[in-house]
Amino acid sequence: MLTHGLAWADQPCLEAEQTGVVFAVNGSGNLNFTSTALEQAVADACLPLTVATFEWSQGSVVADHTDWARAQEQGCRLAAEITSYHQCHPNHAIYLVAHSAGTGVALTALAALPPDSVNRVILLAPSVSSDYDLRPALRGTKDGMDVFYSRRDVFSLGFGIAFVGTSDGCQGCQVAGRFGFRAQAESPEDAALYSKLRQYPWDRCQARAGNPGFHSGARRPKFLHNYVLPLLTANSLAEN
Repeated sequence: MLTHGLAWADQPCLEAEQTGVVFAVNGSGNLNFTSTALEQAVADACLPLTVATFEWSQGSVVADHTDWARAQEQGCRLAAEITSYHQCHPNHAIYLVAHSAGTGVALTALAALPPDSVNRVILLAPSVSSDYDLRPALRGTKDGMDVFYSRRDVFSLGFGIAFVGTSDGCQGCQVAGRFGFRAQAESPEDAALYSKLRQYPWDRCQARAGNPGFHSGARRPKFLHNYVLPLLTANSLAEN
């Protein structure tokens, strides 16, 4: 369970330099709903974090979702941007927040980075398959991965996935955004990696925080404030 007691709106704005960056990876279709909502939430909470939108879409919801090769190419480009940021700001925290088909881009980026390159990654309604091998991506995180999924996401990740498949090209597979990820722990090393994975199925507490469990629910402002922002600040503020 997450801690819900942080009253972000009651915190005074801090006159401080930025302590980190959040790379926001939107879903398919060049719709910046997630990054815009996250940027506003960070600003409202006066957090010393910069939200950087990673543009990867080719402008089509279907093409973005089904072109796995291109998503992987864009993931490698994101990895290069993360590396560049780290070189310029070696003491800053680096986070990844990705929604829907953007999660495939984020996971590819993590797998292309050296171990512990990113502090934390947060996946919202991921549209990759439940059997996606997270081990390479988990190696790229220092503090692990948080995944929010919902069985109520019936339209986008139910009917939609049944029609076009998951965004990593799996037909007839369960999708992580509805059922979560299944661990592929074949060794003690794998088990250690999967201990960095934390998954949160939708529940009524999330509904009270503005997330009805549908595909866009996890980017609602109150949900971001109550569930996502505490994950972004737990380490970056403590380290400064």
